[in-house]
Amino acid sequence: MKRLMAVATGLVLVGGLAACGDDKPEAKAASGDSITMGFAQVGAESGWRTANTKSVQEAAKAAGIELKFSDAQQKQENQIKSIRSFIQQKVDVIAFSPVVETGWDTVLMEAKRANIPVILTDRAVDSKDTSLYKSFLGSDFVVEGKKAGEWLVKQGDTADVNHDGSIKVVELQGTTGAAPAIDRKEGFEEAMKANPKIAIAASQTGDFTRDGGKKVMESFLKSQKDIDVVFAHNDDMGLGAIEAIEAAGLKPGKDVQIITIDAVKDGMTALADGKINYIVECNPLLGPQLMGLAKKVVAGEEVPARVLTEETVFDQAAAKTALSARQY
Repeated sequence: MKRLMAVATGLVLVGGLAACGDDKPEAKAASGDSITMGFAQVGAESGWRTANTKSVQEAAKAAGIELKFSDAQQKQENQIKSIRSFIQQKVDVIAFSPVVETGWDTVLMEAKRANIPVILTDRAVDSKDTSLYKSFLGSDFVVEGKKAGEWLVKQGDTADVNHDGSIKVVELQGTTGAAPAIDRKEGFEEAMKANPKIAIAASQTGDFTRDGGKKVMESFLKSQKDIDVVFAHNDDMGLGAIEAIEAAGLKPGKDVQIITIDAVKDGMTALADGKINYIVECNPLLGPQLMGLAKKVVAGEEVPARVLTEETVFDQAAAKTALSARQY
């Protein structure tokens, strides 16, 4: 009887362990069950972000992945709360676009201990422990900044709109502490070193918003004389700058040249109209790639630590050609 009871007890324990194991993403994927993804979005601060959200939502539906979506409204504390909620709900995978680079180790460790894989989208985190996430899907923001700076360098003296022997740049930065803001600035400044006439006279965050770009540009126009170039970290801030420049009685694209990053439809329209001079593309349509990565990590497959998106650049002629087919 004692032996029979021991065997029965052992079977109960094994059954209990198997049931716990079913909560693991790998076991769930192997059983053919549907996948649940928790996605913590930065917010809806720009046309780019809206297109990014739509891409993720549509791709999840097409892939048969249940999506639990949250909007952090550009606040890190909101994203952390969302991620903790996803952990409590025992989702199979978490994806998020970090508001800022730092301050994620604690909550990502909580996800790791819960055996829930994490995928970073669009933006990276600054952490020494790369085991806290499976992959980072997105653009190389340093390269984007370099492309913007290299175009300006190639313009040579034609960028000196005011003909005073220098090329005076004002910079509309993205959200302070955000990966694209840090990296785009770094890439741009590295490229502009090739022409000693180029100098950044003022730099301030516009938080990636059109209204923020307008307000900062209004301030720049009052505090800085003879601005030659605006470098905006995204289209929306550049579009806000256009409003401020026109309100000041100047012609954007002529009296003040404008370089932006993103290539959303509104930005491309302004480029085609000659109000923006050059745009570096940052592709927001990451949804299909993200769902493919999610299925692999949930199944326990090895995935690349870094997955880049394909992107290009646009001048006025290229914008006119591409505009009719632009999806975002």
